[in-house]
Amino acid sequence: MSFKAEPETTRKTMGQVVVCQGCCCGRTDKGHPAVPVDWLKAEWRRRQLPKKIHLTISGCLGPCDATNVALVMFGDSAVWLGGLDSFDDYQALADWASGCGLAGELRPLPPALARLRMQRFTVASPLVEIS
Repeated sequence: MSFKAEPETTRKTMGQVVVCQGCCCGRTDKGHPAVPVDWLKAEWRRRQLPKKIHLTISGCLGPCDATNVALVMFGDSAVWLGGLDSFDDYQALADWASGCGLAGELRPLPPALARLRMQRFTVASPLVEIS
């Protein structure tokens, strides 16, 4: 009997930002604020962030009632943000990622983003230590 080795990647980053652009987020035709996808992608490249804090533009992440959702993942932790309703919110996200990249370590989310933090699930995962 052979055992498969654990998957491994050499493309390790400090974290990942997943920005929803699904069934509701960014849908101006449904009355929701736009998600500046092209600006985010260009800004991530301009700031040379992809190998430091990876950016993913995703389909629906849920919770749709929080409109314009982002998920910030690092290590075994994740922070959910909801209600990103202005360009300034996305600018703060890029500035935070850039600050982490320049420092070479994760930094706390700035107050502009911390105010958008939300609890996504009803219970914490027993597999993830929450501090």
